[in-house]
Amino acid sequence: MNKKRIYLSSPHMGEREFAFVKEAFDTNWIAPVGPHVDLFEKEFCELTGAQNAAALSAGTAAIHLALILMKVRRGDEVICSTFSFAASANPIIYQGATPVFVDSENATWNMDVNFLKKAIKDRIKKRKSIKAVILVHLYGQSADIDPILELCNEYNIPLIEDAAESLGTYYKEKQTGTFGKFGVFSFNGNKIITASSGGMLVSDDKNLIQKAKFLSTQARDPAPHYQHSQIGYNYRLSNVLAGIGRGQLCVLEDRVKARRANYDFYKRELGSLPGIHFMPEAEFGRSTRWLTCLTIDPDKFGVSREEVRLALEAENIESRPLWKPLHLQPVFRDYPYYGSGISEELFETGLCLPSGSNLKKEDLERVMEVVRGVGKR
Repeated sequence: MNKKRIYLSSPHMGEREFAFVKEAFDTNWIAPVGPHVDLFEKEFCELTGAQNAAALSAGTAAIHLALILMKVRRGDEVICSTFSFAASANPIIYQGATPVFVDSENATWNMDVNFLKKAIKDRIKKRKSIKAVILVHLYGQSADIDPILELCNEYNIPLIEDAAESLGTYYKEKQTGTFGKFGVFSFNGNKIITASSGGMLVSDDKNLIQKAKFLSTQARDPAPHYQHSQIGYNYRLSNVLAGIGRGQLCVLEDRVKARRANYDFYKRELGSLPGIHFMPEAEFGRSTRWLTCLTIDPDKFGVSREEVRLALEAENIESRPLWKPLHLQPVFRDYPYYGSGISEELFETGLCLPSGSNLKKEDLERVMEVVRGVGKR
């Protein structure tokens, strides 16, 4: 195994990030407050159109604070996309509430509004208290927000947009994450831009974001000593990491362009193969193609998704199955689910190909040759 490792989605750093980090060191602003944090929030709002933002330690922390601010408690229910990473639903459990999972539809692979409606009606019929809906925008592709938001408004259920995978994604010319009561973003190391870790909570409600900042700094009351009237959390982003994030914001459009170019290459070279189908892009907005995703029909292609993944790994190339639906995860399997198995089928047949914005042409060609080669066996 002496071939260079090709990662699924590795960080892509530049000079601005280093300059901002050096500034943090030179001024000794190393704590989880400081000018980079303030400017990161300001510049993030300017870029996305969000009204108010709180820079946090992770996207998971942002979801957790959103649920706290919505007063989600034990006995309540929160509806959540099932086709997602566990972090979308874990904070529901933190609050002692019950997650209710909703399946995907084929057009975007995101939440199916029909099953969302079915879930809402059935939970109300069972006299359950639905406190929020967490809508996940997958792999850089926006969900069809309007009918989902209309349904939430009809039943007076606040919408949280989990846009961790969709920074730079637009729905009808507006950034995902800016439609609901709250929007959540992630700067984890594999995201389209990264601060090595970190997240952002946004909202049109300035008071809620101010409260989020208060809770994220251990809920310290205004006093000369340490005094606490509420339970707080150590969720604030460090000034150093905020500097990295500021540098990354400057090149977001370049990163989107590069990832979309990766997708175009894969689609051109692999799209005509029998049994290969790429994740669709809806007409209502721009996908960032954060990850290039496809499904493989083993009867037509000749081998399964897993055989392709293992063939890539044998050549030191990282790929990954699509998300395992949360209602199939051992930790969540006893919670309610509404759907028809779309997400399950996507999991069984789907694969994410290397998609980093720093991939070279020869890297993409290596991936393409392996996939083509295994399909001919």
